[in-house]
Amino acid sequence: MPANIWKTRGSEEFPRKFMPRDIDLGNWEAIEPFFERLERRPVDTSEALEQWLADLGELSCCIGEEGSRRYIAMTCNTGDEDLEKAHLHFITEVVPKIKPHQDRLNRKYLQSPARGQLDPGRYEVFDRNVENEVTLFREENVPLQTEDDRLRQKYQKVCGAMTVEFEGEEKTLPQMRKYLEETDRSVRQAAWEKVAERYLQDRDEIDAIYDEQIHLRDKIGKNAGFDNYRDYAHRAKARFDYTPEDCYAFHEAVEWEVVPLNRRLAERRREDLHLDRLRPWDTQVDPKGRPPLRPFETGQELATGCMRIFQRVHPDLAEEFMFLEVSGLLDLESRRGKAPGGYQSLLEEIRCPFIFMNAAGTDRDVFTLLHEGGHCFHSLACREEPFAPYREDIPLEFCEVASMGMELLALPYLREFYSAKNAARSRENCLEDILKVLAWIATVDAFQHWVYLHPTHGREQRGDEWLRLQERFGVGIDWGGYEEAKRYAWHRQLHPFCVPFYYIEYGIAQLGALQLWLRAQENLREAVSAYRKALALGGSRPLPELFEAAGIGFSFGRETVAPLTEKLAEELGL
Repeated sequence: MPANIWKTRGSEEFPRKFMPRDIDLGNWEAIEPFFERLERRPVDTSEALEQWLADLGELSCCIGEEGSRRYIAMTCNTGDEDLEKAHLHFITEVVPKIKPHQDRLNRKYLQSPARGQLDPGRYEVFDRNVENEVTLFREENVPLQTEDDRLRQKYQKVCGAMTVEFEGEEKTLPQMRKYLEETDRSVRQAAWEKVAERYLQDRDEIDAIYDEQIHLRDKIGKNAGFDNYRDYAHRAKARFDYTPEDCYAFHEAVEWEVVPLNRRLAERRREDLHLDRLRPWDTQVDPKGRPPLRPFETGQELATGCMRIFQRVHPDLAEEFMFLEVSGLLDLESRRGKAPGGYQSLLEEIRCPFIFMNAAGTDRDVFTLLHEGGHCFHSLACREEPFAPYREDIPLEFCEVASMGMELLALPYLREFYSAKNAARSRENCLEDILKVLAWIATVDAFQHWVYLHPTHGREQRGDEWLRLQERFGVGIDWGGYEEAKRYAWHRQLHPFCVPFYYIEYGIAQLGALQLWLRAQENLREAVSAYRKALALGGSRPLPELFEAAGIGFSFGRETVAPLTEKLAEELGL
């Protein structure tokens, strides 16, 4: 592997056998003949069919990596017009043309007389996914999906351009997060107000983007024969093992088991801060008046500290993370023009993950890198899987076990960043954040259910529903004087815009990660071994079996939530 993978294409470890090395993967005229070749090729024997699947996998990986590279480049610098154009070209001129060919290839596979000769256990998950894709495909949806992709990029560009002037300097919004941890309440309030005002400046543009997306997505769902986009999205995400009703059961479990604990935490915070009422800028500061946790100053310090933690969890993980660092597969620090949020993206052909985040020197940044590191270890664990779909199409609910599980496996080793006292603070913050994020997940997921079950709603109704959910899952923060900021707080959440309905996965996975954490407290070696064994399965088994392989249960109703939150309450002294 070269020192920096961005300078080369292709892989000596996984050489191309079907695609030429010098092909321009951003040029549809160059790519199309390879789809046509696969469409014409006979697949009458099991040997011919398996080779056909291997060549199709290589084609898919090459094109997938081209898309990933362009997306990564664009999000790393949203202000570069050439990078924006390159990404837009790919999602508007290449991806839409692939979809009809992919549908024909799916149908060719399903109709092959040799399909019945393949190992049914090996191809069980793949068969189910292909049948689902064929059922859902509608050619008239292709241009609608392309337009939706364009709007996703537009949202990221709007948010990536947001900066504020604070303390005499231009700051990105991720860089402003650390000021919410300052013990000086006036500083916190000023910082919070700056960010809130900045989002409100673009509220009409962001709302317009979402209005258009709702219209497009509703039409996509109905074109595919569904009553609404919610039901279509659940099928499109291959949610074979749970239903929208199960999501409602999760919302209810959170409301009854998690929200009361969060309200007790909020009341304890209010008392510790000696306040009459909690305001939005009082939720991140240390309630005992201790200075903010500042675990690192540079992205390199962050990477080095996390690598030491990975070493403590399992030495192989540290080696894998070092591989990412020396290969130029980390972009960690926040800067102007960088898209918001954090993610792990897979470069499919070379089978290497890339981490993108916006570190600003906070305790939360440590957990973000641990989280994205878990995703990377998942990608690397199934790197040798020969069947491309099982490397690429892993259930998101288990992908998030990989990442959230890593956050919790790291808790005993936070002294790599902190003193013993500050490590205890960080651990407590993490456990509190789990309770908070479960409520937030329920809020965002319930919001999206409502949005797509009422697609003709107006902006005022949408804001009202968001406020209603804040009352249901919130802790009673006083937003007096900032009602508009509260009404539009969901604008800061990337998922409804860029990955609709990708959020309940975090809740399901968090419950799995908590079970893993409890196992690790009893026997770390066995818990980590089961965790890594399950990661190596990739997407080759159904979702409940992946949970089982990790030694955890796949369930997310009150019967699961209650004992886990009881343990968290005990740990936090609630």
